[in-house]
Amino acid sequence: MKKKQAWLAAAVAAALLTGTPSAYAADVSLEDAIQIALAQNTGLLITQKGEDSAEHTLEQAKGSNRVSVDTSANVFKTSKEQGEDWQSSSSLGGISASIPLYTGGANEARIKSGEIGVDAARLTTEREREDLKLSVIKAYYDALEARKTIDVDQESVNNYEAHYTNVSQLYSAGSKAKIDVLRSSVELSNARQQLIKAQNAYEVDLATLRNLLNIDRREPLNLTTDFQYDTFEIGMDDAIDYAYRNRKDLLVDQYTLEQKELSIKQAKAGNIPKLTINGTANPNWGVDWNDGKGSGSPSYSAGIGLSWNIFDSGVTKAEIKEAENQRDIAKLNVLKTKESIDLDLRQAYYNMREAEKRFTSTSDAVGQAEQDYYIAREKYRAGEGLMLDIIDAQLALSTARLNHISAQYDYARYKAQVENEMGIGLNDGERKASGELVTDVKTVLEKSPISADTPATTSAASKTSKASANEAQATVQELAQDKK
Repeated sequence: MKKKQAWLAAAVAAALLTGTPSAYAADVSLEDAIQIALAQNTGLLITQKGEDSAEHTLEQAKGSNRVSVDTSANVFKTSKEQGEDWQSSSSLGGISASIPLYTGGANEARIKSGEIGVDAARLTTEREREDLKLSVIKAYYDALEARKTIDVDQESVNNYEAHYTNVSQLYSAGSKAKIDVLRSSVELSNARQQLIKAQNAYEVDLATLRNLLNIDRREPLNLTTDFQYDTFEIGMDDAIDYAYRNRKDLLVDQYTLEQKELSIKQAKAGNIPKLTINGTANPNWGVDWNDGKGSGSPSYSAGIGLSWNIFDSGVTKAEIKEAENQRDIAKLNVLKTKESIDLDLRQAYYNMREAEKRFTSTSDAVGQAEQDYYIAREKYRAGEGLMLDIIDAQLALSTARLNHISAQYDYARYKAQVENEMGIGLNDGERKASGELVTDVKTVLEKSPISADTPATTSAASKTSKASANEAQATVQELAQDKK
């Protein structure tokens, strides 16, 4: 397994570096696809950058509670009084430092809020990983279902082609009417249309999967994981209870509520006196540029300052009310998220059970439809059946097979969605892969299979673009002439 994953990683890396697809299709299991996406997906990287923003916000909050130092200087000053020559000088001003002793709890609340923000950002990233995993599973099974649909539609085309050949021979022998040949031709054309649509759907699903994996968009893929029925034994109530305790986005909302509570404390600090230690060192040293002499004598001072906003025209009061309002909104968001979890999980659970029932009920229908089609075909060949019997039997056979395929992959997708709605986390291999996500933007842009360059807007670039467009148009016209 490790050798297989290493080979896959090497193939993908080669495609990323060369910008060209491999000459062979890479075998990709579902777990491989999930791990590749967790290690390379651009959207996940953007979300993870939120952790850096949260860390920076925390550092700002901590810095507001530390020593701050200011200095000033007159680098060059010139002046002239009436009857005097121009006087030029420079001087070094004072250096002042301050550190807050007591801010009414504002700085402490800001730091605590920043720490909560860091935890919330990490949970947001983790939830994004879970959502990405679900997206990969859905895309993977969509592609598998599309591939199976192609097989069914291709068989339908083959059956209609064989039937059309048979009808044509019977018509030539005089035993069938022309209308049977025409109807058989129409049904064959319709079957081919369905096959074309299925083939296109498969390519679209593969493109979606490649996008999530962030690999070369032309990379041939061979999906090796097929549907396996795996029962889901957890009851709905237990699943909902698990989700309330483990959904990361719900925990983020609860963290946001804590931050809003701290914002109220910060706002109320505006009514509390604040103490600050202040110190200054003033060398009072300068240079007279007219005679080149320096002068000055140092002085030092230190003390504790008290500031108290006695009256601010109701600004602080309004800030407190707004902070309390935002706290109430945060409470409602927690409730709304729980309501959404309840609804989304119930819907996914019901859909999963419905697909499970369809899966078991369609198993026998395929075999029965195959027998029905065989009987209808042989009766028609013997001259005892009708054209409508053949068409109905073929339609029933295709429908039974497609229903069975749809039920299989619906169950697999809805089961994955239920697990996602519950907040079930990544396994060890997936967590290890997520830790390999490249976070350096420059490296990501260099290795991206999609060019990250912005369109040029200069006149020279515009001319180049027009020249390229003209060249492309000439090539199209030349190909059209060759075709004629």
